[in-house]
Amino acid sequence: MEERDTQGKKAAADQPSEAMAAVRDEPSGNMAAAADQPSGTRTAVQKPGKRDLTTGSVTSTMLLFAVPMILGNVLQQCYNLADTWIVGKFVGSGALAAVGSAYTLMTFLTSILTGMCMGGGALFSICYGRRDICKMKEYMVSSFVLILGITALLTALSFAFLHPILRLMQIPSDVYDMMYDYMWIILFGLPFIFLYNYFAFLLRSVGNSVTPLVFLGVSTALNIGLDYVFVAVFDWNVEGAAIATVLAQIISGIGIAGYSFAKEEVLRLKKEELRVNGGLLGEIFSYSAATGIQQSVMNFGILMVQGLVNSFGTAVMAAFAAGVKIDTLAYMPAQEFGNAYSIFISQNYGAGKKDRIRKGSKSAVAVVLVFCLAASAVVFILARQLMGIFIAPEETEIINIGAGYLRIEGACYCGIGILFLLYGYFRAVEKPKVSLLLTIISLGTRVVLAYALAPVFGVGAIWWAIPIGWALADMTGAVLLNLDLRGSRPIG
Repeated sequence: MEERDTQGKKAAADQPSEAMAAVRDEPSGNMAAAADQPSGTRTAVQKPGKRDLTTGSVTSTMLLFAVPMILGNVLQQCYNLADTWIVGKFVGSGALAAVGSAYTLMTFLTSILTGMCMGGGALFSICYGRRDICKMKEYMVSSFVLILGITALLTALSFAFLHPILRLMQIPSDVYDMMYDYMWIILFGLPFIFLYNYFAFLLRSVGNSVTPLVFLGVSTALNIGLDYVFVAVFDWNVEGAAIATVLAQIISGIGIAGYSFAKEEVLRLKKEELRVNGGLLGEIFSYSAATGIQQSVMNFGILMVQGLVNSFGTAVMAAFAAGVKIDTLAYMPAQEFGNAYSIFISQNYGAGKKDRIRKGSKSAVAVVLVFCLAASAVVFILARQLMGIFIAPEETEIINIGAGYLRIEGACYCGIGILFLLYGYFRAVEKPKVSLLLTIISLGTRVVLAYALAPVFGVGAIWWAIPIGWALADMTGAVLLNLDLRGSRPIG
């Protein structure tokens, strides 16, 4: 990488790609000092509930920042878990299978939006680490308009092609109508999912991981309460569960947007700042789209596996639906810690603190491994009991299938935990294409092995294909990470 003089660095401040390249070769002390000095565009006061990730103890800073994000993801999972549990208990296993498959489809759709918001959040964090608030606001306005337009397009296409999508997923005829009815309602929540995630990543980029948790807490409580009323009391079946979820999403989306502008001074926009910078749209789209594609590819692979699972019948479908919920909750803290780690890296990348990035990376690996080993032990040992949360005791076939799935996946959570860190690192240092590459390796392996081996060895081959994909991606990512941390030639 080329060295730049002082004048060049100032000019590069408005060009993130070039500026970040320069930052990576700067001694951490110089840039850190610059980042901590107030100016006309720099924040001067650190508010309670916000964290400066460029200072203080590496491990404790990441952990304390990550805790609200982890709790927030727990609450976010409760949206669908509430639907799954209440529908499974009060409507039946067919409805459980329908809602479970709908969850997989919605995860794919929302991952596109969440990934783009995540990509925008990385750009915000880099600017905030450099304390270039003016540039951050330009990114805010332009990325909001861009991702909102993509959200509108995605929502319209999902409504228009819902029947072909469900047929592609090989939904069994006995649950098709229920899943269609559920999806038709739940799709109305997509714009509000975008709204919540956009402002959640924006707030986290400036060190506030608590407020997104608060709004999720309120909306989750509302969702669970309405779920029970609409399904168990009013007997609205799967449609009631969908309505409850959408209402909760509306509350969280509008609420967090209002808070961001009303209470976060650094995010407040003046009238003259409410304009789209056409010159930034290409850069934002390139960065956010790479992250969005990475997230959607991940979930598209899961969707393809879901289609293969569905071909084995309703029992396997229901077992997989419940197993995935448990799976997701088990390794979800590792996923959110990976997101917190990514924001930590972004801010320190913007501040030029290379040594802090190295220390943070080593610490993050240790934390994730400890957690994933503990989660693996719990899920492996209590697989049947965990399945019983969603499945009635008399449904022994479904419980046995689901327990088999959980014991295979549960033994391998370290693989997905490390992969989350790798995704976060490369996203944070302006190399989202590397994250995409790792996703393709992981999911490509999973899909190829599952479709090749399941017809011969049965559904167990699908379960084993998943951790094998994680392992191959981890090995590739570890090599690339080592090269990047050593300051070798740029990757991606």
